[in-house]
Amino acid sequence: MKDRRVVDELSIEELEEVLRIRKMGARLERLRRLGKDTKVGMFDPLASQPASPQPPPLSTEHRRFQDAGATAQYRARALDEAVAEEKVNRERRQIRWDWLRDKSLLVVELALAVCLILMLISLQATQREINTETSQAQQLPTPTPTPLIQVVVLPGGHTPPDSPGGPAPAEIPAHLRDLVGAITPRPMPTPGPEQATRIQIPAIGVNGPIVEGDDWESLKQGAGHHVGSANPGQSGNCVISAHNDIFGEIFRDLSDLDLGDEVFAHTTRQVYRYVVTQKRIIKPTDVSVMYPTSSPVLTLISCYPYGIDTHRIVIISELQP
Repeated sequence: MKDRRVVDELSIEELEEVLRIRKMGARLERLRRLGKDTKVGMFDPLASQPASPQPPPLSTEHRRFQDAGATAQYRARALDEAVAEEKVNRERRQIRWDWLRDKSLLVVELALAVCLILMLISLQATQREINTETSQAQQLPTPTPTPLIQVVVLPGGHTPPDSPGGPAPAEIPAHLRDLVGAITPRPMPTPGPEQATRIQIPAIGVNGPIVEGDDWESLKQGAGHHVGSANPGQSGNCVISAHNDIFGEIFRDLSDLDLGDEVFAHTTRQVYRYVVTQKRIIKPTDVSVMYPTSSPVLTLISCYPYGIDTHRIVIISELQP
């Protein structure tokens, strides 16, 4: 049964099959003609070749198949061109996409590199700041030298604090008065059993009370123990001062002491015996005699000479077992 469908209704596979059949028929026809021509001029190459017979007219069915084959060839060629063009377009789109992707990746990589560089710079700045702050925190504060004693003039002077500057000599030099005014007096210690209560010096007939403090008001009551100095019998410098020509003249004859004389310092518990080892005449500003010592020492201070009081007499004695 013949296929009555038109060419437009055939599929690509069917058109290709029709074309194959047509090509096979044409090839068989050429072979048949070639066989006839060979019989005529097989042994006479110079014989004239007969004119090629005209193909018989095609039938309607044959013409339809021929037109179908041409249409199939046209469609196949158009399809190949469309496929090739689509492939080219796809390759172009792929190339464009690859280019955009490469550019995007390059921009992202550059951005990441810049961020990394900025992060490293920030980390270095933070590290430097931390190191600077740590170094400043670890630095030891500059120590402020603390004087061994907080006086600039020896106790026992004759100028009262409310003196308007009368005939009595000035005890504090002018360039040291601001410093003396800035010093806060130490608070009086709570009375204890080891505080000095009385002093005896048999060689010059001294037997007087000892009070805590050696300021103007304290020395009115007797000999004054310098606040902050060692107590009698303790390791250190025990400093005791008294006037020589006012308020009882307790240390009037202090200059008559000789090396080897005895000095007794009383506390509420016991009596400590000292022996004189030094005798010195110094200026009122030579406060080094009040410096702390490593051994138990008793330092006695008074004005000198009697009635003039421009200097100080200092008796230094050492504790005896």
